[in-house]
Amino acid sequence: MEAQELERRIAAFSRWHYPFTFAGGISTPIPHRAMVNRQEQRRRYFFERLLELTGGSLQGRRVLDMGCNAGWFSLLAIEAGADYVLGVDGQQAYVEQAQLVFEAKGIDPVRYRFEQGDVLEHDAGSDFEIVLCLGVMDRLAKPVELFERIAGAGAELVVIDTEVSRARLALFEVASLYDTSDVMGYPLVMIPSREALAELAGQLGYETVALELNITDFAGMSDYHRERRLAFICSRGLSLERLPAQPPAPSVPWWLRKPKALLSS
Repeated sequence: MEAQELERRIAAFSRWHYPFTFAGGISTPIPHRAMVNRQEQRRRYFFERLLELTGGSLQGRRVLDMGCNAGWFSLLAIEAGADYVLGVDGQQAYVEQAQLVFEAKGIDPVRYRFEQGDVLEHDAGSDFEIVLCLGVMDRLAKPVELFERIAGAGAELVVIDTEVSRARLALFEVASLYDTSDVMGYPLVMIPSREALAELAGQLGYETVALELNITDFAGMSDYHRERRLAFICSRGLSLERLPAQPPAPSVPWWLRKPKALLSS
C-alpha cells in the first residue's frame, strides 16, 4: 500500500484508540501520551503473562479476540506466532480499522478475519485454543452467557480484562455506565467480583488466577488503580501456579462503608 493511500485511510476514521506504527513512520493519531502508555502497560500486564504460559509463542494456536476494536491484541497474537486470529466487534468502524491495520502490516489474509457482530450471538465456531475477552465482560448484562460462549469456542486459555466489584462475595453488581457507547445490549451491565468471575469460570471447568498488577506508570490507567480493574487468566488443563496472583483487597469494615450522614446519626 502506498504511503499516501495509507495516510488517507487512517485519517478517514474520526478516532483511533490504539497506537499503531507502520513502515515509513506512519502512525495512527493518538492525542495523548497516556493512551499510548495504557496499551503498553496492558500488553505487559496480561499479554506477556499469557506468553509465559505458552513458552513465549502462540504457534499452533487459533485465537478468538472478542471485542477486538482495531485489532491491537489480535496483531500481538499474530506477531507471537498464532496460526489464525478471528476478531469480532460490535462496531463496524473498529472492524474496518482492524482490517486496515492488518492489510498495512502485510499479514497473510489466510491467517486472520475480522467480523462485525454481537459477541453473544456471533457463531465463531469451536476450534479456538485461546480466547481474548478484553473490556467486554463489564460492558454487558449477561456474563453467564458470555462465558458459555467462551467455553463453547473450545478455549483452553482465556484472558479476561474487566472492571471488578470490590465486594468480597461472589456476586455481580448492576451498574449504569456513564459512557454507554460500547455497551452491548441492555443499558445496564453486570460488574463481577473476583470471586464471582472465578466461580463462574469454575462451573465451566476453568482454573482462574487474578493477575498481580505490575503497572509501572498509571498514566491513562486510573481504572486499574486500587484494583478497580483486573486481568484474569483462566485455564482448562494448563497449570497456572507459575503466574503471580494479585492478593485479595483488604476487607473494609461495615461502618466505613456507611454513608457519612449515617455515621453522624
